[in-house]
Amino acid sequence: MAEHTSSDFETRASTGKTCAPDFVYVIFIRADVDTVWNALIDGEFTRRYWGHENVSSWKKGAPWEHIRADGSGKVDTKGHVIEMNPPARMVWSWAFESEAGDPAKRSLVTYELEALGPDTRLTVTHSELEPGSNMDKGVREGWPAVLSNMKSLLEAGTVLREDQWPKSANG
Repeated sequence: MAEHTSSDFETRASTGKTCAPDFVYVIFIRADVDTVWNALIDGEFTRRYWGHENVSSWKKGAPWEHIRADGSGKVDTKGHVIEMNPPARMVWSWAFESEAGDPAKRSLVTYELEALGPDTRLTVTHSELEPGSNMDKGVREGWPAVLSNMKSLLEAGTVLREDQWPKSANG
């Protein structure tokens, strides 16, 4: 992974602290936009490709939790729903459970879905990341693996083999 230079960083509006460059990932999925939208928020489905359940009422301002699907009930990440515009766009705040109370540790995830006939273009932007943090590093390894796994499950009905994934990709 390339190191960041000072010109790469932006400033977080809420705290004035420096942020790492946004992580942006675009993936094309052979499934309609409603199916992809539901795959992001349906806890039973997210546990199949992410190993976590995304749990929320999915209303603006509502809390959400990313709960391990191993039966432990452990919350790894959490935040609040900032924006919901089904099935085109949603924004969540995002932080490790232990750091959720610190505004400098909270990041934002924006999901933008575009219908391409019967298929979907999904753009995930993870922004306001603390430079060099475990979250910043994990995001850059994790999102490609998670979204590829979701795509495989939607298109082929099976997930990728996780035994070769980077450890941070499972969180």
